[in-house]
Amino acid sequence: MDKQTSLINIGIVEDNAYMRDGWTAFLDLEEDFNVVGSYGSCEEALESADLQRIHLMIMDIGLPGMSGIEGVRHIRQQYPDIVIIMASVFDDDKHIFDALKAGAMGYLMKKVSPEELVDAVRDAWNGGSPITPNIARKVISTFHQAGGENELTEREHQILDKLATGVSYTAIGKEIYLSVDGVRYHIRNIYRKLQVHSRSEAIAKGISKRLIDPGKTT
Repeated sequence: MDKQTSLINIGIVEDNAYMRDGWTAFLDLEEDFNVVGSYGSCEEALESADLQRIHLMIMDIGLPGMSGIEGVRHIRQQYPDIVIIMASVFDDDKHIFDALKAGAMGYLMKKVSPEELVDAVRDAWNGGSPITPNIARKVISTFHQAGGENELTEREHQILDKLATGVSYTAIGKEIYLSVDGVRYHIRNIYRKLQVHSRSEAIAKGISKRLIDPGKTT
C-alpha cells in the first residue's frame, strides 16, 4: 500500500477478548483506520485470508500456542510490508529486544491509553518507531551499558592491566603515581563500566573483551 493512501487496514492479535474488542472499537472510530481482522492467537491470524489486506498489526506477546515474538517472525517472513507494533505487559529486556530483533517496529505497554495507541499507529505507519517511554529508557540504558565496556579511559585501561598481574592497590598507586584512594576511585569506575563486582570478575571480563592480554595475568 502507498503510504499516501488514506485508509490503514489494521489487524489485532490479542487473546483477551475484552481488550481486543475495546481496541477494535476505538480504532475503528478513526476515519483513516479500518480494523479488518482481530484474532485470539497467532495461528488464527496466520490462517486468515485477511492477513493479505492488513497494513499494520498490533501484536500481544503472551499468547496461547505460538508467542507473539514467533508470530512477528512468521508474519514478517510471509508479509514483510506489514508494520508490527507489540503491545505487551512484559517490560523486561529479553522480551523487548527479542521482539524488536524479530521485526517489530514499536513496543507499547498494554496500559497505553486509546489516544496513545492511535498516535502510535499513525507514528509507525509514517515511518516512526513508537515505544512507551519507560521501554525507551530501558533500550537507551542497555545501549549505554553495552557501550560502557569499550569506554574505559587510558588510565582505567592501565589500572585494569595492573589488576590482572595481582599486585596490590598500593603497588599500583606507586607505579602510576596515584594515591590508594585515587586507585580505588578508578577501580570503582572500572567495575561499573564492566558491570562486575570484584577483581576476579573484572579480569575475566577484561580478558573476554580483549581489554587484557591473558599472558599478563597471574
